[in-house]
Amino acid sequence: MWTRHHKRRNTGRLIVPAITMVVLSYFGFHAYQGEYGLNAKEQLEERVAVLENELETLQKARSKLEERASLLSGQTIEKDMLDEQARRALNLAREDEIVIFYKPGGD
Repeated sequence: MWTRHHKRRNTGRLIVPAITMVVLSYFGFHAYQGEYGLNAKEQLEERVAVLENELETLQKARSKLEERASLLSGQTIEKDMLDEQARRALNLAREDEIVIFYKPGGD
């Protein structure tokens, strides 16, 4: 009676570690490069810094505008400021006045 002896292959031992490496590589790649990965976090922090600088600039501009608007509102209206704003809005000047043009932002 003949019996067959099957030789055990070594590849069976490598299947589980190979699958494990593939899965870990997949998750490792996405932890670094993914939508919520480390690179995305750095880009988000850079964008936050840029937007905070922009917010600071806009807040300064707003405070200047609020200061000018406060001169036009309330119980005491500064007549020169009102006259200046009305002339600028209507684009009017008197005949005996000199008009000097300047670039906005060059205060």
